Amino acid sequence: MSILTVSREYGSGGREIGQGVAEKLNYEYIDKEQILREMCVHGKQWEQWAQGLDEHAPSVWERFDWSFRGFGALLRSIILEHALKDNVVIMGRGGNIILAGVPYAYKIRVVAPINARIERIMLRESVDYDTARWLAEKTDKDRRQFFKAMFGTNWNSPKAYDKIYDTENKPVEKVIEATCKILTQLNEKKNSEAEDSLRTRATAARIEAGLLTYPLLFVNTIEVVIEGKDLVLKGVVRDPKHRKKVQEIASKLAGAIPLIDRLHYRGV
Repeated sequence: MSILTVSREYGSGGREIGQGVAEKLNYEYIDKEQILREMCVHGKQWEQWAQGLDEHAPSVWERFDWSFRGFGALLRSIILEHALKDNVVIMGRGGNIILAGVPYAYKIRVVAPINARIERIMLRESVDYDTARWLAEKTDKDRRQFFKAMFGTNWNSPKAYDKIYDTENKPVEKVIEATCKILTQLNEKKNSEAEDSLRTRATAARIEAGLLTYPLLFVNTIEVVIEGKDLVLKGVVRDPKHRKKVQEIASKLAGAIPLIDRLHYRGV
């Protein structure tokens, strides 16, 4: 019934921990590859674009580009939809930020000293010392910069996690055991109020992703915000025809949930 998000330094054993917890608790395991496959449903171009952007430092141009916002919206929507199903391990992708405030989500970070990580990478990837060190440093740098660009916060900030595990001090097997225990306890924090809140967030993200990735719509100023229990559609549109199209798509994605329209025309 609970959710685990795992952020990790490259070669720290975080992947093994996520997979181990998923296996022991029979949780669904969601990683980068799974998310990219699901992005493909929204159009092959989104998977291809994401592969070029994910885990590298976006340029200033990319951060203000319509496709960057579309990718971010899709990422949030996919993660929130998986979170709604519970019993899931979400690897990286800012899951700890996207699911902040969900009482039955356990957000961990896995770290280890560089030499310990190099040894693990050498063994896992069958590479020499210098290559392993380069992989560790480059991957961590790319992830840190991407995280900052996407979420506007520090990848390493302890405040973003419930627990930070150092696998040099606590072996992977022990981390898996401790994490499974905590996730079982967190089941008690799931209630109708928490579920409704998460469902509202997921709906808002689904609407925003649908609008930002809709072919030829180009509404990069659009956002869907939550005000109390209401969903509010905000942004700037070109003309009445454009507004009507945005409203149609948003209403369809919202389903039975009421959507307040606060769209404005450009220049007004």
